[in-house]
Amino acid sequence: MLDQSYLVLETLSKPEFYEGELLYQALYEINKSMNENVRDIHESLQNFKEYIEMWIHEVKIPLSTLVLMSNNHKEEFDKKTKLQLKRLENYVDQVLYYARSENAEKDYFIKEIDLSKVIKNVGLKYVDELLENKMDYIVENVNYKVLTDFKWLEFILSQIIHNSIKYKKDIDSSYIKISVQDDFEKTKLIVEDNGIGIKESDLKQVFDKSFTGENGRNTTKSTGMGLFIAKNMCEKLGHKIDIESVYNEYTKVSITFAKNNYYDVLK
Repeated sequence: MLDQSYLVLETLSKPEFYEGELLYQALYEINKSMNENVRDIHESLQNFKEYIEMWIHEVKIPLSTLVLMSNNHKEEFDKKTKLQLKRLENYVDQVLYYARSENAEKDYFIKEIDLSKVIKNVGLKYVDELLENKMDYIVENVNYKVLTDFKWLEFILSQIIHNSIKYKKDIDSSYIKISVQDDFEKTKLIVEDNGIGIKESDLKQVFDKSFTGENGRNTTKSTGMGLFIAKNMCEKLGHKIDIESVYNEYTKVSITFAKNNYYDVLK
């Protein structure tokens, strides 16, 4: 007759006979498991709610900018509109893939794909920003195949490229270099840039949810969600993502694809 029947254990005294102890322990384990599941679901929903609220706040900025530009800078509207729309597109992609990653098994499809095609698609997606920021998009030795989901990997790489552009240094020789290292056990996709880098104190937290670090606070507005979602998606796919950086020199992000025991997390 309880409103919440799982609280029945709270109404019982611990029995002093063997069969009763067994039943009591079984109810305890069942209750504990249920509470843990409820907690995990609640935490997941709360994280998603917080992200949606933050995303809505962020998406208003480029929208407002578009309105102002259309009224005050009509002669430059076309060029600047494209850049703002790209920002909108990135934010929309983030919330879309974050939502999909919560039920990953229903969304991704693992098959052998060409890394070169993914890299080409991402380069075309960001061609305007690369030209605007005078950045070279260098692609070397990437004709390899890996087991993954094409669209998910494209999104993950897009987040990495987006960050490289956003945190570039104000120099004429800025670049993003993409290459692949391959051996018997694994294939590693490497994205390196010569941007402003990441301070050592921030490096261990760059994959944390909503972490923006000093770069995000000082140089540009940031949700701190791009790399968090990328890491979450890599884990779902069975890949490993790593980052290394020296402040004011370079940042290097690598994604490792296993060839054997594909669904085991790489060590």
